[in-house]
Parts: sequence; structure tokens; C-alpha cells
Amino acid sequence: MAGLNLDTLHPEQLAQVKKQLDEELEHLTNSFQQLHGASNKFRDCLRVVKSRQQAAEGSNNVLVPLTNSLYVSGQLTNTDRVLVDIGTGFLVEKDLKSAAKFYENKVTDLTNNLKDLETIVQRKQQNARTIEEVLRQKIMAQQAQGEEAQAA
Repeated sequence: MAGLNLDTLHPEQLAQVKKQLDEELEHLTNSFQQLHGASNKFRDCLRVVKSRQQAAEGSNNVLVPLTNSLYVSGQLTNTDRVLVDIGTGFLVEKDLKSAAKFYENKVTDLTNNLKDLETIVQRKQQNARTIEEVLRQKIMAQQAQGEEAQAA
């Protein structure tokens, strides 16, 4: 919207700009929700890794998920190393400390991205409100001109 003078646009053009801005806002909002979901997933992974670090020696019983609602009991053979999904389904074996550091970095990066995206969304929402106000004023001015023309 930098350099766009709203006063020079016709109501139809303003409506088109508003529509485009609304579509951008919807896309950004979806992206925000996806990033927030990913951040929560990484926080859960970090919590699990940290709980494994604090687990008592010899406590290697776990529940293994087969589906979202079906779990079977199992035992860990190696409690010092975990598989970390580094993206697109690639798994890397890491020790617990490295896995925790990886997830902490991911959470930090996503938190920063979420803050930046939130700022962008707020700016776009303000732009949309401004366009709505200018559009409303122009429509009211057109209606007033139409009423004056009918009265004359």
C-alpha cells in the first residue's frame, strides 16, 4: 500500500484493493495458525526430550502410539539417544542434549517468525480498516450527490 493514494481511487477500485487485502489477510492468518501449530509441536517434542533427560535410570517403559487412540507398551533399548525429525521426514539420531538444543532453537525461531507475522497481519488489518473507511466516505458522498441532483 506504500505510495497508494486512496483518495484518487474510485469506489470500485477501492473495493478491489480491499478484496485483495482481505485475501492476503486470510493467507497470512492461515500461515500464522500453521506456524503456531508447528511451534506447539516443537514445544511438545522439547518437553518429551527434557522429561527423558530427567527420567530415573532404568525407567525405559514407554507407550508407543500405533494410531491416534491406540497405544501399546514397549521398552526403550537406548535411553540416551533419540530420532529427531529435521524436516520433510528426514530423521537424525541425536543425543538428548543435542535434541533439546535443536528443539529450543526451532521454538525460538518460530516464536520470532510469529512475532514478525503478527506485526504484518496487524498492519494489513489497519490498512483494511482505512480502506473500508475511505470507501464508506466515498459511497456516502456519491449518495449525497445523487440526492442533490434529484432535488434540483
